[in-house]
This record gives sequence, C-alpha cells and structure tokens, in this order.
Amino acid sequence: MTVAERLRDAAAALGPGASTARLDVELLMAHALGVSRSDLLLRHMRDPAPPAFEPLFARRRASEPVAYIMGHAEFWSLDLAVTPDVLIPRADSETLVEAALAARPAARRVLDCGTGSGALLLAVLSALPEARGVGIDRSPGALAVAAGNAERTGLAARAMFHERDWDVPGWASGLDRFDLILANPPYVEDAAELEAVVRDHEPAGALFAGAEGLDAYRVLVPQLPGLLAPGGVALVEIGWRQAEAVAALAAGAGLSARLHHDLGGRPRALEMAILPKISLGKASSAD
Repeated sequence: MTVAERLRDAAAALGPGASTARLDVELLMAHALGVSRSDLLLRHMRDPAPPAFEPLFARRRASEPVAYIMGHAEFWSLDLAVTPDVLIPRADSETLVEAALAARPAARRVLDCGTGSGALLLAVLSALPEARGVGIDRSPGALAVAAGNAERTGLAARAMFHERDWDVPGWASGLDRFDLILANPPYVEDAAELEAVVRDHEPAGALFAGAEGLDAYRVLVPQLPGLLAPGGVALVEIGWRQAEAVAALAAGAGLSARLHHDLGGRPRALEMAILPKISLGKASSAD
C-alpha cells in the first residue's frame, strides 16, 4: 500500500467526528517518515507506507491528540515541546500575541499568567529582543515544559518561570510591575461538550472554569491593575461568548477593554488598560 492510499484509508477510519482527520494523518505519516508535511505531499505519496505509521495512528484513533503523539507543536513559528501537562498551543491564540505586540511594541517586562507550555511568553519574547519575561503557573509539570521550551527556542536567558497560583493570596509578591501581561486562563464551562481528543487528554485544570467558564477571570482580572506598569496593557484570551462578561469584570476593576477577533471572525482576546483618572476642575457658582 502506498502512502497516498494509507492516508486515504486512515482519514476515513477516523470518521466525520474528527474535524482535522486528513491533517492529523498527514502529520503522523510525515513524522513516521522523518520528513516535513510539505515534503510528504510533494515527494513521498507514491512511496510504500512505513510500518512506523501504524502505532502512531492507533494512538490517534484512540483519541490521543497528534501533538502529544509527536511530542511537539508549532506556535508563532516556534517549535514547542508539549506533554499532557500542558494545553496544546493553537493558532487562534496568535491573535493575542499580535494584539500584544501592536499594543506595546517597546515592552521590556512581560508577565504570562498560566504559562503552560510557555507559548505566549516565548512568542512575544521572540519578537521583542529587548524584553524579558516571567511565566507563572500552578503546575510544576507545566513549568518544566515551559522552561524546556525556553531552552529549545534559545530564549532561556530572558525568560524565568515560577510556581504561583493566582487563587492564593500574596501570589504576586515580588513580581514587580509589567508593560505587558498575557493570559490564556481556563474558560470552558464545566458542562461544555468537547471532542474526546480534548476532553480525555488535555489537562482539565487548564480548561474548565465553573458553570459559566468565568471563575478564573473573576479572580485574575481584578488583580491586573496592581501588576501593570504605567501605560501597561494586559491581553486575556476569552471564549467566543464571554466578551461582554469579561469586559464588565474589567470595568469593575477600573480597566478599559478592547476586543480582538481571530482569523475566523470570533471574539478571541480582550486588551485591557487602566482607565485614566480625570482631574476635575473647581465647581463654578451660578450667577
């Protein structure tokens, strides 16, 4: 059987419930052959299908994510290691990176709250060579992945990682203030229906946030003003139905909020800044 034939059969076997079936099997086939996906499609479609593909495909058919099977994923042109300790970085989150760089192109200090694989922090640092950053997470496993990715991308000298939990009072002690704050907190409703590839494999603590998916925002957003340097900006990823609710939390914390949409046109990130305090003039007496 050729590579092309095996890809066709494998994609069909995953069925209509797998939204990225063809892409998934192409990535796994390229991984089995030790080539890039573009090389696979251009040069290897008539080759015999390699036996190494079969155990990889068996794991995908059992709903394991491709990124965990291969052990890495691309984000912002960075090749990042991923394990079940961290969410798999997704292209939609690049909206937040783009908005952050546009908002503060001269940022020097960056904080990533809930850093996971380090994807957001390392993407921003890769684009801002004068910046230094701190990533915090409550998961030691995630912090180990993030630190490894800093080494992997050549950014370890400018990225530090600390075990902190924003639900714990005093978690921000010693962190100072930042020009940019990034966050992709848990925002999935507890009862939300997710594909098995996500629900059964990615870390629940990084996905679910209460009945409305707002629990993490309710804790984190009010703490952002105390972490922002003068003129600083916070970028927070949101679920597509959460813009109004999270913007209201921002307003209650004295923050303005500006919505950014992803390439699919869905609400994706809120840009927040401290509202300026307006100095009022003296009242004049009526004649």
